[in-house]
Amino acid sequence: MKRGKGGLFFVIVAMAAPFLCGCGGKASGGEEDGKQPCETEAVDTVIVRREYGIAVDSFDMEEHRVKEGEAISTIFSRAGAPDDAINRLLTIPDSVFDVRRVRAGNKYTLFYTPDSVRQLTYVVYHRSLTDFVVFHLEDSLHVERFEKPVTRVERMSSVTINNSLWGDVNRAGLNVALALDLSDIYAWTIDFFGLQAGDSFTACYDEEYVDSVAVGIGRIYAARFTHNGKDCYAIYYGNDSVEGYWDLDGNNVKKAFLKAPLKFSRISSHFTYARRHPVYKTVRPHTGVDYAAPKGTPVMAIGDGTVTYRGYSGGGGNMVKIRHNSTYQSAYLHLSKFGKGVAVGERVMQGQVIGYVGSTGASTGPHLDFRVWKNGQPINPLTMEAPPTEPLPERYRAEFDSVKNVMLERIAAR
Repeated sequence: MKRGKGGLFFVIVAMAAPFLCGCGGKASGGEEDGKQPCETEAVDTVIVRREYGIAVDSFDMEEHRVKEGEAISTIFSRAGAPDDAINRLLTIPDSVFDVRRVRAGNKYTLFYTPDSVRQLTYVVYHRSLTDFVVFHLEDSLHVERFEKPVTRVERMSSVTINNSLWGDVNRAGLNVALALDLSDIYAWTIDFFGLQAGDSFTACYDEEYVDSVAVGIGRIYAARFTHNGKDCYAIYYGNDSVEGYWDLDGNNVKKAFLKAPLKFSRISSHFTYARRHPVYKTVRPHTGVDYAAPKGTPVMAIGDGTVTYRGYSGGGGNMVKIRHNSTYQSAYLHLSKFGKGVAVGERVMQGQVIGYVGSTGASTGPHLDFRVWKNGQPINPLTMEAPPTEPLPERYRAEFDSVKNVMLERIAAR
């Protein structure tokens, strides 16, 4: 049995006996007019420890983890909940708690009365480190959803890349979510498969805490990423009309196309007109880029567009082809399966999962063969210059410049 921690707050209850009737006295002590000196009793202080809105010290607590394939009704039944409460689980509105979305590995806490009956009184399901659901079982089932308060602390961190962005952020003792968020911000401008030793970044951001435990990364306010000797800045600026990351000239860091259709893999074969094919054992053009990745890795559309092909394409295996505009098309080959809602004629959005890495067709192992055409001719995706998006409107430039200058000074001082 483990005692729960976190989300604590205290209620102080003080009790004192009233002064005795007729008490009086003098500054020097003694009696006055026959009255006894004033006497008081010691104050008793009772500290009621509350967690999840429950006086936790009044119960026996047990912490468990949801097992693979385990339903919430199974958890309640094994814990000793009454049948009526179990049956009413299905009536809980999805907006409060979707009983179908209990996740394996998540924690739940059982509260029993500390007597021979050991009546199950509360069940707390932890949706995340900050979000939890309390099931009240005193009379009939009653459900409440709570969020723990999140504290944000501003940080300024710098990391030099020696092996990989994720690995070096982790080795620096920083939250690896910082690497993921930076890769999202720079997904249009930096090829993270081409990082080199000596590349570096400095970022100003919020780190989030719950109960003094770091739980994630909040907003990144500004970053400088040095890649191949070139500084790439991303400054956050937003108002009621626009929001995003902008370079020093007010151009949107977001471009029409992502630099890569998946995250944190490695390039196993480059664009070339003379490659010895690993299956056919002949020299032939390979007008795409191969990304080696585990089977099932999500594959994203590099830009908005319309699906023109979805199906099996012989040596290319399962393939999705997208027309982005009158100039550009992209294709994604050897997929294990297709993304939800991906069909010929359907619109897809930049970053939407259109399939998953596989090894279908003429393939020696799981990877993505990614191809791009410009005006009908194959081009190297790694050297492609993505069309720009709209810059920051001129009417916001003065305010943006003020934000930018403050952040540049802070980054330079790092």
